[in-house]
Amino acid sequence: MTAQLAAWANVTLALMGPAVVAVAATHARPNLPVLVANALGLAAIALIALAVITWAILGEGYRWRRLGLRNWSLLTPLSAIALTAFFVFVFGPLASWALARLGDRGFAPGIETAIQLPTAYLTLTIVVVAAAEELLYRGYAIERLVDLTGSYLVASAVSVIAFGLAHVPMWGLAAAATTIASGGILTGIYIWRRDLVALILAHIATDVCGLVIAPQLARAATGSS
Repeated sequence: MTAQLAAWANVTLALMGPAVVAVAATHARPNLPVLVANALGLAAIALIALAVITWAILGEGYRWRRLGLRNWSLLTPLSAIALTAFFVFVFGPLASWALARLGDRGFAPGIETAIQLPTAYLTLTIVVVAAAEELLYRGYAIERLVDLTGSYLVASAVSVIAFGLAHVPMWGLAAAATTIASGGILTGIYIWRRDLVALILAHIATDVCGLVIAPQLARAATGSS
């Protein structure tokens, strides 16, 4: 019974911890300098990921391979490139178009908040958060929920919904709904390939394109016109 409670507590931390941090950061942002609020949130996300994975390995007996972190191969970078291209050139534009059709500002508010950070620090934030999210929502939560419920469908649904909810505070409800779709795609690929490294690389590259490169290109284009 104690082991079951500990397992549910750890998977709950993995699934809900980032959302709690996002809510807290959103409320703290008006009262703190942007860099300070972001640094506190980033540290919290890193600590949550460290705590969850440490307990998974030391307390629950999981191995790195079970969490998808030793299943990489020569296909890993190719998979990451293909996924990044899909999200940047196909999924992203389709999601933006759909949000615009709904009259929603889409990803603009979140991007406006993100680009207030220095570029190097924003890039570091993307690396830490993307890696943490893949470890928590795909690498650990799915595997643990399958063990607890015996169902990949339940595990995937819970993980994807929690992933989407964690994005609501920064991106808004409509834009966060698109992360449920993208999270579903990543979850399906994880279950198929069990290659978490490819997902981490693709997640980082996609966010760098959307939050760092695209805004800089837009500013350069505006400045030259």
